[in-house]
Amino acid sequence: MESRRILLVDDNPHDVELALDAFAQSGQDHNVVVAGGGSEAVALLQSDSGELPDLILLDLKMPHMDGLAVLDEIRACEATRRIPVVMLTTSGETRDVQASYEHGASAYVVKPLDLRQFAETLKTITAFWTSLNRVSHSG
Repeated sequence: MESRRILLVDDNPHDVELALDAFAQSGQDHNVVVAGGGSEAVALLQSDSGELPDLILLDLKMPHMDGLAVLDEIRACEATRRIPVVMLTTSGETRDVQASYEHGASAYVVKPLDLRQFAETLKTITAFWTSLNRVSHSG
């Protein structure tokens, strides 16, 4: 299986480190790019590099530009609107879940606090969205 590109958007360095550790331990071959906030994520997605991710893991609660604003930018752009976006956040509040889907999230996952569970959750999310799920790339 070819390597998949994953954009991880999270402003918490500890959560980023946990996620990168989980990816390293998963045995899956992924090219993970980290954006430390919403503005950085949008800039990466709008760059002319031509390297769009196959999956975006997006935190909800971030300063300056939160996950919903990033999601709006992703869904408003023709080049990125079909990329699966999984909200990966600590909030399990119903209003956050509903708002995320209303803004175009593909899925909503609450981050487990246990490292082993977190690693397993990431492995499951990425296996589904990068291997099992079929995506239409046509415009």
